[in-house]
Amino acid sequence: MKNKGVFCEECRKDVEYIVSDQPMKGTIKGEVYHYIGKMACCKECNSEIYVDEINDYNLKALYDEYRKKNDIISMDEITGICSKYDIGKRPLSLLLGWGEQTFSRYCDGDIPTKQYSEVLKHISADPHFYNQILEENKKNLKTDAAYKKSKMAVEKLIGSDSDSNSKINLVIEYLLNKCEDITPLALQKTLYYVQGFYYAFYDTFLFTEDCQAWVHGPVYPDIYSKYKNYKFDSIDRVIAIDDSVFTSSEIAILNSVVKNLCCYSGKILEQFTHSESPWLSARKNLPKQEPSTEIICKEDIGTYFESVKEKYNMINPNDIESYSKTMFKQIQRN
Repeated sequence: MKNKGVFCEECRKDVEYIVSDQPMKGTIKGEVYHYIGKMACCKECNSEIYVDEINDYNLKALYDEYRKKNDIISMDEITGICSKYDIGKRPLSLLLGWGEQTFSRYCDGDIPTKQYSEVLKHISADPHFYNQILEENKKNLKTDAAYKKSKMAVEKLIGSDSDSNSKINLVIEYLLNKCEDITPLALQKTLYYVQGFYYAFYDTFLFTEDCQAWVHGPVYPDIYSKYKNYKFDSIDRVIAIDDSVFTSSEIAILNSVVKNLCCYSGKILEQFTHSESPWLSARKNLPKQEPSTEIICKEDIGTYFESVKEKYNMINPNDIESYSKTMFKQIQRN
């Protein structure tokens, strides 16, 4: 590779130079790293000469080796996040609760900490994870326009996934893995409680699907169709799952619902929901056995479970236990 127009200290003039690949080493934080870099040599005297572009290339190669050895997100992944989710560098930093310039510095070559790197790698790889962050932290953004643009981008990405990778189906897989004995009826009510308590603690819903006020309590119609052939039998367990698709907040709610509500049968959970205002409001004055496809308003679900959280002084998801025990005692008295 020949180039020209760079000053050679030996020849004392601008010369053409030849670039070749060379094994090199550099030190970062006291550690030596070996990498393949480039060297520019004067075509006339063969002495090494300094070229800005070559120096930049070698620095990048050194830091790429550092990232690789320490499992730090690559520059290509970092710079691809903003375009993937149609969000600016500063808004992304705000969304993540970081300093306003933090992500910009990473785009300019600064190396993130291991903790921040893991977050960025998860965001880069998983639109569902990014969507969750976007919903949970949208109040951090300075404009609603930034949220709407990014929301449209991530919804397109999520929409391109197969149905089996939708959030509600991932939740179902998790529940079927953790619960040894769960019928279609119990699954429906469990999904409803996951949705309600997640909103109560984190001010957003875990999945987008609406449930309807059927005779036997809240029902997600598409999920009903998927598992209706099991009738009153337990649904087959899912042996292996990838729980890395969930945030720690999601895991906390899922585990607490499994522990404190999946211990009851579907019929017991049905009775719980029959005494709760979201189902009652959607049913209005319908007779007990009258079919209905009326949607249970998400706003009603959110308001109700927020009031439950406040009434029972719930500090963390483990406190769901107090509500489930009270509800069980209530239906026993009835």
